[in-house]
Amino acid sequence: MASEEASLRALESLMTEFFHNCTTNERKREIEELLNNFAQQIGAWRFCLYFLSSTRNDYVMMYSLTVFENLINKMWLGVPSQDKMEIRSCLPKLLLAHHKTLPYFIRNKLCKVIVDIGRQDWPMFYHDFFTNILQLIQSPVTTPLGLIMLKTTSEELACPREDLSVARKEELRKLLLDQVQTVLGLLTGILESIWDKHSVTAATPPPSPTSGESGDLLSSLLQSPSAAKLLNQPIPILDTESEYICSLALECLAHLFSWIPLSTSITPSLLTTIFHFARFGCDTRVRKMSSVNGSSQNSVLGQERGRLGVLAMSCINELMSKNCVPMEFEEYLLRMFQQTFYLLQKITKDNNAHTVKSRLEELDESYIEKFTDFLRLFVSVHLRRIESYSQFPVVEFLALLFKYTFHQPTHEGYFSCLDIWTLFLDYLTSKIKSRLADKEAVLNRYEDALVLLLTEVLNRIQFRYNQAQLEELDDETLDDDVRSRVEQGQLQQTEWQRYLRQSLEVVAKVMELLPTHAFSTLFPVLQDNLEVYLGLQQFVVTSGTGHRLNITAENDCRRLHCSLRDLSSLLQAVGRLAEYFIGDVFAARFNDALTVVERLVKVTLYGSQIKLYNIETAVPSVLKPDLIDVHAQSLAALQAYAHWLAQFYSEVHRQNPEQFISLVSTALEAITPLISSKVQEKLLLSACHLLVSLATTVRPVFLISIPAVQKVFNRITDTSAQRLPDKAQVLVCRALSNVLLLPWPNLPESDQQWAVRSTNHASLISALTREYRQLKSNAILPQRKVQLEDTKVIIHQTLSVLEDIVESISGESTKSRQICYQSLQESVQVSLALFPAFIHQSDVTDEMLSFFLTLFQGLRVQMGVPFTEQIIQTFLNMFTREQLAESILHEGSTGCRVVEKFLKILQVVVQEPGQVFKPFLPSVISLCMEQVYPIIAERSSPDVKAELFELLFRVLHHNWRYFFKSSVLASVQRGVAEEQMENEAQFSAIMQAFGQSFLQPDIHLFKQNLFYLEMLNTKQKLYHKKIFRTTMLFQFVNVLLQVLVHKSHDLLQEEIGIATYNMASVDFDGFYSAFLPEFLASCDGVDSNQKNVLGRNFKMDRDLPSFTQNVHRLVNDLRYYRLCNDSLPPGTVKL
Repeated sequence: MASEEASLRALESLMTEFFHNCTTNERKREIEELLNNFAQQIGAWRFCLYFLSSTRNDYVMMYSLTVFENLINKMWLGVPSQDKMEIRSCLPKLLLAHHKTLPYFIRNKLCKVIVDIGRQDWPMFYHDFFTNILQLIQSPVTTPLGLIMLKTTSEELACPREDLSVARKEELRKLLLDQVQTVLGLLTGILESIWDKHSVTAATPPPSPTSGESGDLLSSLLQSPSAAKLLNQPIPILDTESEYICSLALECLAHLFSWIPLSTSITPSLLTTIFHFARFGCDTRVRKMSSVNGSSQNSVLGQERGRLGVLAMSCINELMSKNCVPMEFEEYLLRMFQQTFYLLQKITKDNNAHTVKSRLEELDESYIEKFTDFLRLFVSVHLRRIESYSQFPVVEFLALLFKYTFHQPTHEGYFSCLDIWTLFLDYLTSKIKSRLADKEAVLNRYEDALVLLLTEVLNRIQFRYNQAQLEELDDETLDDDVRSRVEQGQLQQTEWQRYLRQSLEVVAKVMELLPTHAFSTLFPVLQDNLEVYLGLQQFVVTSGTGHRLNITAENDCRRLHCSLRDLSSLLQAVGRLAEYFIGDVFAARFNDALTVVERLVKVTLYGSQIKLYNIETAVPSVLKPDLIDVHAQSLAALQAYAHWLAQFYSEVHRQNPEQFISLVSTALEAITPLISSKVQEKLLLSACHLLVSLATTVRPVFLISIPAVQKVFNRITDTSAQRLPDKAQVLVCRALSNVLLLPWPNLPESDQQWAVRSTNHASLISALTREYRQLKSNAILPQRKVQLEDTKVIIHQTLSVLEDIVESISGESTKSRQICYQSLQESVQVSLALFPAFIHQSDVTDEMLSFFLTLFQGLRVQMGVPFTEQIIQTFLNMFTREQLAESILHEGSTGCRVVEKFLKILQVVVQEPGQVFKPFLPSVISLCMEQVYPIIAERSSPDVKAELFELLFRVLHHNWRYFFKSSVLASVQRGVAEEQMENEAQFSAIMQAFGQSFLQPDIHLFKQNLFYLEMLNTKQKLYHKKIFRTTMLFQFVNVLLQVLVHKSHDLLQEEIGIATYNMASVDFDGFYSAFLPEFLASCDGVDSNQKNVLGRNFKMDRDLPSFTQNVHRLVNDLRYYRLCNDSLPPGTVKL
């Protein structure tokens, strides 16, 4: 023993040294290596067993347990059976002897090590593993220990990691499922007995406002007075030990519920017990007592009891999240909902003692979170199932949810509740769509609840009712929660914008269900705030420097600020509802919409006429942005009604269009004064967007003859006028171009006046590109630095306008596109001439290629074949291998973007049907494979790759006959085998590139390329082609299987499994007879016996689900065998 004693002392001092803050990293590495070597020795575990029983040093115990863990999980196969027996008997004894004194993290680790042995050996070699756990739970002294063992077993055995074979995983799950009923019975017993034992002592509850609750709702919810009475018992006061045992039991249940199926083993008495414990979370009395008594001991207790509530809710939510509910379990579900709504009622019951909100503030935050999760699961997963039960009062439930929502103590909590309402409104909408006959009945049932919801949500976005909360919201910093942005496809937004947007979505969904109610609720509120705004005119006085708003008292300024903020929000609400006035309901809701549009036109004109955006105010930092925002929002709201105006125009253009003409003319009078570089950008852009909508969506024939529009034409084409900021300039030019290019609605072709409009458009474009076209003459000369910068500015400004004009008409009629191209022709030729001069300025090349890409996408037919050929040829000549290498390797992201845009242009070219661009295919393919591919193939960066592979896919997909000549007739006559193949070398090179891309770590590229191959197989039977089948098929399958084995692209497991099946199914016989044996033969790290087992377990199934299951089994077991073999001691004889 002396040596063990000495080793222990040495180990203790090493450990102390290792964790001492003066030890250098170099020394730490030495110690680490020493410890690793010690652990690798055969028989090291005997020392560790001695260390565990003889030391009090935490580091030493932890190290010893790690040695055991490593032995059991990685080397168990090679441990002699005598040693295994000894370990199996010693470790549990050690645990039993010391579990009371060990630190909790050591005790838990020891439990896990014992469970790891069970994972390997139960029931065959360790038959009493589970019986021991059950005995521990049943003996009062060791109950906590038994529960820890049970939870660890559930975690490690029910969903084991991959270091087990599939057969063993299945066996373990089956063994555990056999024990479920016993285990749930035991846990129910523990929780019930603790509850009952302590309930007795709490027979005389302290007087409290909650003890006599039995709301009227309860009797309707619970159907039986006894159940209500049961839930009304006062909550027992638990001692610390009982508290601890209950929390362990609830943690066990939560984990068990995560994997056991819903079945009758989850008994009503278990559910009721869990609900009893859920009440701990909503009992504010516990907290009150602890704060009154003031002792820290009591407040800790209060938190612990709150935690029991959280754990119980976790159990409930685990059950709730299961969508598949067997028939016999539905009744239990109903009972669960009834009991949870009892809790909801308890939380939201309004006593005089304190309001609901302050009660919610007193509850544990995580309890509220769990409760909200429960409500979300109820509405999203189970509402459709439960609503049909006559005894379930859905309307009363909504009343409780309403209270719960609008008394949330935090913004996040409120958002989460709004999400639940959104789910409910979606459910209602789809229900009505699927059962139109019952529409009225359904709506009548919920009408009151929806109107209440709408009113309250509207109140919540108004400072008038909710100033304190709204002022807490940040309207400055953009939210960095990228995840939620990406999910919702939203731009970045501030906290305030998010609050408003989510609220308005709820308003819009109610509007869809109850249009008349919603409108009559919203419009009067808007009116009130408009009156204040329109009444500001009387306070405008002329001062020496301009106009001033004569409102100075602090209180008045504050009230005005609130009113303007509200008006801005309500204008957004009115804009959001525009879509519910058009289409089939246009006539029915015409008057409401007309009222809105007339008000909006009036407000925008008013703002522009009295120039509120330039007015001096008492608190400029607050009121000026408010006034600008209201003006901008009124323009944006009017823009939202563009589709309504277009429908109005088509309905009235023959009869009396006066009303319509007046609306549009007045709107333009409001817009024109704002189109100036002196106006704040926010307001300027709102005006420009409205102008674009009138020109593009409404398209009235008289637009061009309105003086206001002519004024804008003159301003934009006048070179002496100051240019607008870039964004605004682009929008105004788009609007003016569209006025001339887009066909007028409701008029025959003969009345479209194309000739005049064509001349006008040409002169507009000519004026916009004057400076740009002059660049051509001196583009060839070398330019000085200053001059070059000026040239770049001209190129940027002109191309951004032209590109936008082309893009906006790319989907329009041929005539519009023809006129557009005629006007642009000279500028396009100038661009092509300038291109070579700027090939080394990647920022300019980037903009030029963007412009050409847009031209190719929108106007390639109008450009004509000869000119298109000239453009492509110019590009192919310019992008030499050297130029490509310079762009990709040395110019950073801009250079890569240039190459990507060039490849995108080629994508458009190779997709063109017909024979016109077919002559370019060889040079496009050789550019890809001989010039671009070699530069990027070895680079780890994903730049350019996605575009290159998309181009290769398009080459194959749209030009299949370039490679596979055979006509349909020929293949019918001769059978598929003799199809003619052309350009075989190019085809093979492209396929090789695809194969190579699967060996790289970039998961997005992998997914994209796998999709392309599958697509080519679906459309063109790629995998069936002789060349693919005979020379590539099994290479691809091999690569895909290796990727699965290496776990490098685990997120794509399913896609890889399906692709493997689609490839193998072309030649199942070859797959089973030749490929699989070869694949197994080439696998290193497994012996021949293991290879045979792997081969035998891969059943010869030919259907997709079984085949992919076999693939995943093969991959799992192959990894498992390698793991086992790596861990065997050297020289081990394997039988």
